[in-house]
Amino acid sequence: MKSRLTVLASGVALATSIGLYSSSSIAEGKAAELDTVTVIGDDEAARKLPGSAAVVSHEQLRTEATTDIHQVLKTVPGVYIQEEDGFGLRPNIGIRAASPERSQNITLMEDGVLIAPAPYSNPAAYYFPTTSRLHSIEVLKGAPLLRYGPQTVGGVVNLVSTPIPETNQGSAMFMMNDRGSADLHLNYGGKTGPWGYSIETAQRHYQGFKDIDRNDDNSGFQLEDYVAKLSWEGERNKFLFKIQRSMENSDETYAGLTDVDFHRDENRRYGLTHIDEMDNQHTGINLTHVFDWSDNLTSTVTAYRNEFKRNWFKFDGDYDRASPTSDGSDIIADANAGNANAIGILRGTIDEENLLYKNNNRTYDSYGVQANFNWLVGEHDVNFGARQHYDETDRFQPVEVYDQVNGQLVYQGTNAVGSSDNRLEEAQALSLWITDDYQVTERLLLNLSLRMEDVETKARRYAGGAARSSVTDRVDNDYREYLAGISGTFDLTDNWQVLAGFHEGMIPLSAGAEDGTEPGKSDNYELGLRFNHGVFYGEAIAFYSDFSNLVEQCSVAAPCSNDAESGSFSVGGAKVKGLEFQAGTLFTAGDFLIPVDLAYTYTDAETTSGDEFASGQQLQNIPENIFSIRVGLEHNNGWNNYAVLKYIDETCVSIGCNKSDSRLDKNDALTTVDLISRYQFSRGPEVFVKVENLFDRQEIISRSPFGARPNIERTVWAGLIVDF
Repeated sequence: MKSRLTVLASGVALATSIGLYSSSSIAEGKAAELDTVTVIGDDEAARKLPGSAAVVSHEQLRTEATTDIHQVLKTVPGVYIQEEDGFGLRPNIGIRAASPERSQNITLMEDGVLIAPAPYSNPAAYYFPTTSRLHSIEVLKGAPLLRYGPQTVGGVVNLVSTPIPETNQGSAMFMMNDRGSADLHLNYGGKTGPWGYSIETAQRHYQGFKDIDRNDDNSGFQLEDYVAKLSWEGERNKFLFKIQRSMENSDETYAGLTDVDFHRDENRRYGLTHIDEMDNQHTGINLTHVFDWSDNLTSTVTAYRNEFKRNWFKFDGDYDRASPTSDGSDIIADANAGNANAIGILRGTIDEENLLYKNNNRTYDSYGVQANFNWLVGEHDVNFGARQHYDETDRFQPVEVYDQVNGQLVYQGTNAVGSSDNRLEEAQALSLWITDDYQVTERLLLNLSLRMEDVETKARRYAGGAARSSVTDRVDNDYREYLAGISGTFDLTDNWQVLAGFHEGMIPLSAGAEDGTEPGKSDNYELGLRFNHGVFYGEAIAFYSDFSNLVEQCSVAAPCSNDAESGSFSVGGAKVKGLEFQAGTLFTAGDFLIPVDLAYTYTDAETTSGDEFASGQQLQNIPENIFSIRVGLEHNNGWNNYAVLKYIDETCVSIGCNKSDSRLDKNDALTTVDLISRYQFSRGPEVFVKVENLFDRQEIISRSPFGARPNIERTVWAGLIVDF
């Protein structure tokens, strides 16, 4: 069995609110138990937990040469994604009843530490760790997720970073595509005596796949990501220090296309967006200490801090709406409605004054301390702990004014910053939890969980400039919630297992919520059956979430259903029910091995009551059907080939699209196929070719923030991996 520090130094140094499940206990044939510093581990461990779970392994990430988190999570049942830019720079990930807007409705962690820039005050995940440097990805659903908060309705995504090697060694991966884009991932590390270390970088330099009208400007991005780790292990004490730093510059925009222009050329971009640009910097520091008080009692304490600075300078859709046919919405909505003036402005054939470009300039700060105690008492594996967390978002967002003259942008000036763009929003939260994994009998395992969240938020809007001499508006709110859960597994036979669980879930409120506003609440159930025999595994899990109060977080990127772009909005009652199915096996054909894995998710999500919406309105951004199948053809001569098919159903853009006949209320269904061919030289590197989106299928995969957006076109990659 690996020591606790081995797992900790492997890049899964988990802080208090982590503690997923130990794979080492599975390997020894014991029941899956909670531990303080280990995570789910592997597929075998995930398939025995008293809660539904999935692991995207290091082998899958390496085999599929994954750079876009959206594409790999399409193969995980119960996970919803909504692409935006075709690269996965700003992921939109949802799980079960938690819709995917900016991944703000799930608990997102890296190595067990909350990683969204401001997970309480502004949970939208504008920062996301670089996918190409991840070692594995873990998804946990059901009652055991109450350990992890603050989002406790849908699930947890834990991103596991590259582990410190046991001996001095490294790896380098380089690949380039047919547009001249390049990806590099390099890491090196090892252990000497009680010390361990690793250094790592991911470098991404991409040419965009969209062509900007009347401009040769690139529509791609450049990203640099660096990680360093240092560990030390004594007889009873273990330490891990981790520091991460990344910089991104991307020529990305909020604006998509009208439907007419999209169907003429999916990869077009309007000339008035050519100056749009995102710049951001992220710094993360974690220090974890593990202390063995006795053979049965271990504590884990982690102090963490994440700082994120960003400025997304972009056209926000505002223009002169003097035309009598304007409907008063954004310019692309007007153009879709047939407004000739709006169409001409977008295409650059009509001059326009006072186009507004906002510096979405924000600084995020998130820090805290987590402490967890793991106590083994007979057949009980008890975890109890606390986290004190603080985060804030500081906005100072000047708006610049441009005129469009003969298809070119001419700078006119900068408007005075109003109070809506001069804000400070804060949250502090105390979280407490206690869980017990109780091995009742040899066949019955129960997980009992209780969580408390005590949250205080405040928001201030200021008049004038950056000096902030006077407050024009203030909002304060506080709430305390207790959430309980119970789940378990029962082994019917050596091959068949039943899974069942219930837990109370909460959607925290952002800092713009008014005093007395209640967080979102739901009762969540799951019931499943697992079968495992030899190389075959199958699992079917039904899930149901009953919302007494479904809360949406409002932003410009993902407006609420009442069109608000800040604060929170209560939809009212809602229910989400569905079925997850996954299966995998291994066939043989002569000298070939044929691994096959498939995943399917069906979801029915609709309103049940509320002041704004009648019952039976389909919820936004949750597709009804998602399907994937992964097939390999492997040979012991080192030449292996893989195909990955992914399907996602059409999706509502806003609540109630099932009651509407307008195509503008839906995203399109999308089917893509990726092919990967790899060859491992007996004494040399591994080389590979990957064809992404083989059949060049491009559809409207998003209409947010505004306008139709495509997935990436067919892209051919060639690369190599060298281990040294």
